Amino acid sequence: MGRPSCRGRSVSRAGAGNVDRADFLRGPAREGAACLCPWGRGHSGGMHEDSIGIGELAARTGLSHKALRLYGDRGLLPPAHVDPRTGFRRYRPEQVERARRIALLRAAGMPLALIAGVLAPGGAESVRLLDAYWRGERSVHEARREAVGYAREVLAGRNPRMYEMAERDVPEQKVLFIRRHVTAGGLPDFLGEATGAIFAHLRTSGACLSGPLFAVYHGIVSDDSDGPVEVCVPTADTVGPVGEIGVRIEPAHREAYTELGKKQRDFATMVGVHDAVLSWIREQGYEPTGGSREVYYPNWETAEEGEHVADVAGTLTTRGGKA
Repeated sequence: MGRPSCRGRSVSRAGAGNVDRADFLRGPAREGAACLCPWGRGHSGGMHEDSIGIGELAARTGLSHKALRLYGDRGLLPPAHVDPRTGFRRYRPEQVERARRIALLRAAGMPLALIAGVLAPGGAESVRLLDAYWRGERSVHEARREAVGYAREVLAGRNPRMYEMAERDVPEQKVLFIRRHVTAGGLPDFLGEATGAIFAHLRTSGACLSGPLFAVYHGIVSDDSDGPVEVCVPTADTVGPVGEIGVRIEPAHREAYTELGKKQRDFATMVGVHDAVLSWIREQGYEPTGGSREVYYPNWETAEEGEHVADVAGTLTTRGGKA
């Protein structure tokens, strides 16, 4: 489903002659001021002769006014000058090339948040950063092949046997937890923030971790469904609740689980694994209760490819209600 941490691709285009409506609708300046040309070629007192307006930049790059304003607001392509009275934006001619590069990176699917860092060093280092980004994208794509294969088997009416299941007994343990409703987009941040908050509380309380941390999914997490999800950190020490952090006793239970390697930890794959575990539990005559869970091991961030980093598990409860 996600990962703890202590962790639009379209390029809008418009015709070259489109007018910046926000600028154009302001109309000419009051009598005595310079004419304010909506195409960006005119200039008023104090502007540099070689600057260009947003319309000219749009004409040279093919980017819409909306995209150029967005890039400016995000700090990727800030105007060289903004008229304080009219709001007209003017750019340096060399910003045409930067706008071009932004457009190419967006076409490659790179998020706006990453583009500034890729462009900043320039030259070979920018190329290296782009290559690193693309390796990550290819890795995610390859990992999703597993999720697609699992979904294909389910759609065909078959019971997929893609994951090796095992059983184990889990002793009673005390856990600190944070529970929250969260959709897929907010899941990584929630896992990281909750883990950090609980670890900080352990440190200030002089308490120690007594086992691997885990997340309990009481419902499906997707773009449409919001769980809820609990991040749980086991401890054997005396520590009380504070703020959003609760304390409870997790009862002893028997659970079914499957082990995951580093390449299997993307969101799409994890959804399929959760489904596979819960389906296997039902096939064995049990009723899954208490939600499925992800158990994270200390090497989550540092593991080599193929190394065991997590488990997906579900509690084995008989239909009479006992584990």
